[in-house]
Amino acid sequence: MKQLRIAAGIGALLALAACGSGNGNVQLTKSGLNPEKFKAEFKGDSTALFTLVNANGAEACITNFGGRLVSMMVPDKNGDFQDVVLGFDSIQAYFPENNLSDFGASIGRYANRINQGRFVIDGDTIQLPKNNFGHCLHGGGEMGDLGWQYRVYQAEQLNDSTLALTIVSPDGDNKFPGNLTATVTYTLRGDNALDIKYTATTDKPTIVNLTNHSYFNLSGDPTHPITDNLMQVVANGYTPVDSTYMTTGEIATVEGTPFDFRTARPVGEFIKDFSNQQIKNGNGYDHNFVLDNNGSIDNLAVQLYSPESGIVLDVYTNEPGMQVYSGNFLDGKVTGKKGIVYNQHAAICLESQHYPDSPNKPQWPSVRLNPGETYNSECIYKFSVK
Repeated sequence: MKQLRIAAGIGALLALAACGSGNGNVQLTKSGLNPEKFKAEFKGDSTALFTLVNANGAEACITNFGGRLVSMMVPDKNGDFQDVVLGFDSIQAYFPENNLSDFGASIGRYANRINQGRFVIDGDTIQLPKNNFGHCLHGGGEMGDLGWQYRVYQAEQLNDSTLALTIVSPDGDNKFPGNLTATVTYTLRGDNALDIKYTATTDKPTIVNLTNHSYFNLSGDPTHPITDNLMQVVANGYTPVDSTYMTTGEIATVEGTPFDFRTARPVGEFIKDFSNQQIKNGNGYDHNFVLDNNGSIDNLAVQLYSPESGIVLDVYTNEPGMQVYSGNFLDGKVTGKKGIVYNQHAAICLESQHYPDSPNKPQWPSVRLNPGETYNSECIYKFSVK
């Protein structure tokens, strides 16, 4: 059984309990989670809940099962703290036999889709599991071919605001080549930004594309849909998809389309405009935007604003793309934290990434990783109010 390494002192206490009122001998996190409900075993590995805090009272709760962000508490315009991500109250609810979900997950080895689950590297054709319209989505996700969102990461809480999660993916894991070691480091900064850094190394040429799959609802109330949120995406182009959600290889202009978020406007303004073939194909927004950030972590990629709470989410990344998914397939069949049913458009995902199916699109930025190289990716979710 893998051992969880937790730094001594404050970090050790925060890994087991956080700010918030007690309930008997059990201390709940600020978001109301019971850490005891996240202690379990999955395929022989131990799961737990880890809590990060900063001096402002912000709190991020993360489980090493799937490297998932379970809750994120930030202040609204009235100074009240709101939990702005969707998820579950217990670790068992995240287990694949109970819910096949990506809530808050660290996704690997390849975020998003690979056409027919097939790609060629150095002349060898690799056939991956097919789990979504005949394609490989998020590295494989069916019961027999679990992706990283259903794996237990080794965890090390470095201090009260930083958690490092490491996974070792063996050669041939879901048919991906190379022994790959990846680390996801969550840091809750003093400016209420959750900084997520990814690194990976391999001993054989392979492909890598990692992301975080948190579902955000900035109102703090998932019964309130995100369609009234104002969103700006700093992108002049996007990658159209066919009816199976596979990119066509084209980069299309956003100008004059429902994908033009260069100036902030409501997420829901055209979300049901099925006269637009791309909105119809995606059942709303489920598309990769080609960012104009020049690959710089210092340049804004996306801004989301909730008029209800006044909470602003600024997203920064060094990745060339951002998948915007407007919760189109949430259908009221999943009950999340505090017994809240997750209906369509209850949240939005903003996933930093290389473009979907890049291994089969040589005209796009490469996702190849060679021995001796280090994969580096970063995404910052920065919260503020206005």
